[in-house]
Amino acid sequence: MDPIEKVEEPEAVYGGGIDSLSKLDLSKIYTYADYFRWKFDERVELLKGYIHKMSPAPGSVHQRISTNILLEIGSVFKGTICQVFAAPFDVRLPENNSEIKDKQVFTVVQPDICVVCDTSKIDSRGCIGAPDLVVEVLSPGNTKKEMGIKYDLYEKSGVKEYWMVDPGNRIVLIYVLENGKYVGLKPVTNEEVLKSRIFSELEFQLKNIFE
Repeated sequence: MDPIEKVEEPEAVYGGGIDSLSKLDLSKIYTYADYFRWKFDERVELLKGYIHKMSPAPGSVHQRISTNILLEIGSVFKGTICQVFAAPFDVRLPENNSEIKDKQVFTVVQPDICVVCDTSKIDSRGCIGAPDLVVEVLSPGNTKKEMGIKYDLYEKSGVKEYWMVDPGNRIVLIYVLENGKYVGLKPVTNEEVLKSRIFSELEFQLKNIFE
């Protein structure tokens, strides 16, 4: 099987559905096949098989900053092969990249913004495999998760560049994948120009996103 060949819909295989988060045991490990069946309203991510509740609907500051970044990035990649997506958008990160099957996927994340240049990774349910660029806008409820678990997941799965946007301090931390490990660049402060390392055409005044 080609590594990204489409597989049968998990719902058709496993059937049924869960309509309430309270019906799930948060101490257990789940797969994307399970995640796909869940029908409740609460937003969750699946990190190494464990359910992580996402913060309540982002506030206006988070949404404004995220939208400003999306507009900056979107204008750069408009008309190119690279596609830009904003949450909610499922990114499935398989544990074993040599053989991707949904039943083996234990991580499903919803980055605030991601850029995918390999269109074969995109299907009707989102993206399977690592995006080229991931942007997360930090908030009090998710900072520990973004800076810890997700950092490791994005590094391991091969996300080439990872931005952590800190609204409180008006800075952006950029990590670039080199030889399988992230290398942190000098923090970009409010008065500086943010420049992507992997996309030379992607740069903008950082203060524009915090206004």
